Amino acid sequence: MQAASRESYKLAAERLDAYVRGAQPAAVADTASDLLAVAGLLRREPRLRRTLADSARSGADRSALLGDMLRGRVGESALDLLGSLVSGRWSVPSELLDGAERLGVEALLAGAEAAGDLSEVEDELFRFGQLVDAQPQLSNLLTDPIAPVAQRTELVRDLLTGKARPATVALAEVALSGFGGRSLHGALTRLVELAADRRDRQVAYVTVAAPLGDEEERRLGTRLSEIYGRQVDVKQMIDPAVLGGVSVQVGPDLYDGTVLRRLNETRNALTRR
Repeated sequence: MQAASRESYKLAAERLDAYVRGAQPAAVADTASDLLAVAGLLRREPRLRRTLADSARSGADRSALLGDMLRGRVGESALDLLGSLVSGRWSVPSELLDGAERLGVEALLAGAEAAGDLSEVEDELFRFGQLVDAQPQLSNLLTDPIAPVAQRTELVRDLLTGKARPATVALAEVALSGFGGRSLHGALTRLVELAADRRDRQVAYVTVAAPLGDEEERRLGTRLSEIYGRQVDVKQMIDPAVLGGVSVQVGPDLYDGTVLRRLNETRNALTRR
């Protein structure tokens, strides 16, 4: 987001945090559902996005317009948050959509946190991403642009309902819609990181040929936490192709100590001679 849009989102996010502190987890989940439903409306209606982000209209006017459209269709808490969101300044209409979607996601995460489920939601999203990555046929079904979104959403629900928390199912559906313009893999990764960030943690994606033992994982997490000055959640990804060693990705930082990487470096050095 550009500066004006970031400031507008920040104000709405602060309003969300204030609301969450005084609300029950179930009420927060309902508000999140309303926010994401409106984000879906903005995604489908580019003309509405442009109108609600039009800087030629006053913020109060845009907020009133949205209120007239949605009153009675969404809860008052969601309406208040959306009014705060659209009354801000948005650099481009697409960033208003991003803001509405992100606000709904943060509301889902806040509800899970209030219910004591946020750590589990983070892990479930990660495991779902691993499941999709490991099964090309499933990945193709979920990312097929020709398949109706409703059909793909139903498949996600069939896979996760009863096996994961409701917030995880809802967030997986957000990922399916291309959260922030990302691919399904990218959206799930970002949602895992947002869940961790809400717990004041960072995520380390660790690729190994065979699973690390509990003590090895604990030591690695402790060392990474020392490096980054923040608690680090280790997410293991098993890939026999790396042969041995460990590859660690933390944000933009990549530490690749795998045997495969060393073999490739040796091969490249030999071919240059």
